[in-house]
Amino acid sequence: MGEEAKAMDTPPTIGASVIPIMNKLQDILAPVGAELSKISLPQVAVVGSQSSGKSSVLEALVGRDFLPRGCDICTRRPLVLMLENRPRNAADDDDGAEWGEFRHLPGRRFYDFSKIRREIQAETEREAGQNRGVSDRQIGLRISSPNVLNMTLVDLPGVTKVPVGDQPTDIEARIRKMIMAHIRQENCIILAVTPANSDLATSDALQMAREADPTGSRTIGVITKLDIMDRGTDARNFLLGKVVPLRLGYVGVVNRSQEDINKNRSIAEALAYEEQFFHDHPVYSGLSDRCGIPQLAKKLNQILEQHIRMVVPGLKAELNSHMMSVVKELRMYGEAMESKGEQGVILLNILTQYCEAFSSLVDGRSQEMSTKELSGGARIHYIFQSIFVKSLEEVDPCDDLSDDDIRTAIQNATGLRNTLFVPEVPFEVLIRRQIARLLDPSLQCLRFVYDELVKMSRACEATELQRFPFLRRCMDEIMGKFLRDGVKPAERMIVNLIEMEMDYINSSNPNFLGGSKAVEIAMQQLRSSQRNMDVEKVPKSIVNGVLPNQGNRPPSNNERPVSSGGNAATRAWGISSIFSSKSSPGESQASGSHGETAHHVEQMPSMIQLREPPAILRPLEITEHEAVVITVTKLLLRSYYDIVRKNIQDLVPKAVMHYLVNHTKRELHSIFIQKLYRESLFEELLQEQEELAVKRKQTREMYLVLQQVIQTLDEVESVVLPQNSNLRVGTDTTSGLQRIPGFSSPLPSTNYNDSRSSYISSFTNSKASRLFHSEEHSMSINSNGL
Repeated sequence: MGEEAKAMDTPPTIGASVIPIMNKLQDILAPVGAELSKISLPQVAVVGSQSSGKSSVLEALVGRDFLPRGCDICTRRPLVLMLENRPRNAADDDDGAEWGEFRHLPGRRFYDFSKIRREIQAETEREAGQNRGVSDRQIGLRISSPNVLNMTLVDLPGVTKVPVGDQPTDIEARIRKMIMAHIRQENCIILAVTPANSDLATSDALQMAREADPTGSRTIGVITKLDIMDRGTDARNFLLGKVVPLRLGYVGVVNRSQEDINKNRSIAEALAYEEQFFHDHPVYSGLSDRCGIPQLAKKLNQILEQHIRMVVPGLKAELNSHMMSVVKELRMYGEAMESKGEQGVILLNILTQYCEAFSSLVDGRSQEMSTKELSGGARIHYIFQSIFVKSLEEVDPCDDLSDDDIRTAIQNATGLRNTLFVPEVPFEVLIRRQIARLLDPSLQCLRFVYDELVKMSRACEATELQRFPFLRRCMDEIMGKFLRDGVKPAERMIVNLIEMEMDYINSSNPNFLGGSKAVEIAMQQLRSSQRNMDVEKVPKSIVNGVLPNQGNRPPSNNERPVSSGGNAATRAWGISSIFSSKSSPGESQASGSHGETAHHVEQMPSMIQLREPPAILRPLEITEHEAVVITVTKLLLRSYYDIVRKNIQDLVPKAVMHYLVNHTKRELHSIFIQKLYRESLFEELLQEQEELAVKRKQTREMYLVLQQVIQTLDEVESVVLPQNSNLRVGTDTTSGLQRIPGFSSPLPSTNYNDSRSSYISSFTNSKASRLFHSEEHSMSINSNGL
């Protein structure tokens, strides 16, 4: 009664509640392990070469024979071994019995451990085949017993050098890759098993552990088969960490030999032999804190407890981050729809969200605003101001008109008469030609804006719209047609604007330069360019309406004034209309007799032959007067073109915005409702892809799993929350790990020999009660034992 009461009154360690919860997490995450492969739970991975004694160590920790054995590779799939201590007074029907339960056979308990061995073999062959191949798919096994300490172990395949049987030639590389995938995880404690009868310095287990854990901060070394080392040798230096230092230290154990196994020697007897061996050995008797399966079990339990306490906050943060991603993905897939009402609501929401997203993108109110490039309405504004307006400002209306072109146009407009001033007809012809050039860039501007609206329509899709590809195609077709229909009135308006400017040349515009001002500027330019000429004579005579050779002499008898009225080709702005012409040089006098003419016939020279005029005639060399007229024409062209250009720069963007952009914002939702929101179309429009339905189901399962995992982690946090805020971070001498505030203090020291004796007696006792005294009686590890 006293011993039992004392054990029951002893408060359990953190591991009594934390490690079982972590084992529960193992079961929760197992169905979605592939999707959550990046999330690693705290566990102990057992690594070693073939025949290193891994299986014997695991069976000794459990206290039962349950692992497959043989001369070839036995562990061909990772075995996740979850040991749970079940108090004998627990309210269950097992009455202290030990049992195992496989993850792939939930609810079925195996009380016969030989059946557990056969099930491990059968499950291995189901996945890895019978040809000695390996697989990285885990086998989950939970063992509940009052004789074990809480811990989670992963038994990994042993490293093999030479393929046997039908094994692939790269079997060693495959096994090493599988092992490294487990032990590289920061939450994994590495249990590196090495036989004492091999070269410890070149141990495969220690080499892989060093590669995955260069600092040795999460590696425990286990040296097996200490009883079969060569006589005169021992593993003292290795156990003390003098050869290959490990922060968590080493533990030496004695395994059952193959002969013991063949003779069905029990684990209890093997543990008794181990106890006696270490007690009688002259070297190992002084290293009792580093020798024996009980010491290894206690060390693993303590280290795993504290390791869990350290990693829980980071693990929960990682799971929360993953949870957010899953929730976002689940929202994208949406909920399954059953009734017409649900379909109608979803369709209306999609259409409304789409139109709101489009308007927000145009108006610059989008929540997903980019900081790297212009988007949405900002791109349209850039097209208007930086492309369209600037391009028109850079155009000179006289660039494609040479002086000869202008001179030819003026002479063609004067017909038979001489050019005395700037006629209006050639100016109008030339300015209309330049105004017509504004049509193409205006239509290009419209096309650019149309393209931007198409891009925005593809970028602003609602989240749920991705579920329904047919609905997306229908909306794209309606949107495309709606935008094309909006382009037509905008295009007609732009064409009308250009035609309006071409149809009426408003020379009365207050901003127009005018003829008088143009002539004044032209004369100033001419005076500055003709430095070696009498620059006063020509402009003055032009202003007075007199030819340079006329001066102020009165008209002769052969000259007469010519009327200037009635000819539209001779109208001008602010220039006096004086026309004069000389008598025709071919006009003959009526006087003279026929006889006098005949008298001179014989003296006439030979006939003068004129050259045939060429098919294309060009004006002769330019005169000073014509140079002034050309300059005036250019000034007038530029002046009026600037007026028209400013009008077009202002009105074309307005037309595009009114007929296309704003019209789309106003009417798009109505068009969608009119075309798509029909009950007869709901089922067809909202038809999902089969793959998406499968992904939604998988994501939903993932969400439920993560929700359950996070809730379970909350239980862990409630257990390991700091109990004493005054505790500081230090080093726990029992495990060598960093001491955590709120973590249980190092276990009190007890006499190892007493614990050892009671441990051995538990196996000689028929009831085999409390293999390691559970967690009530603690065995200390000295400060040098890490």
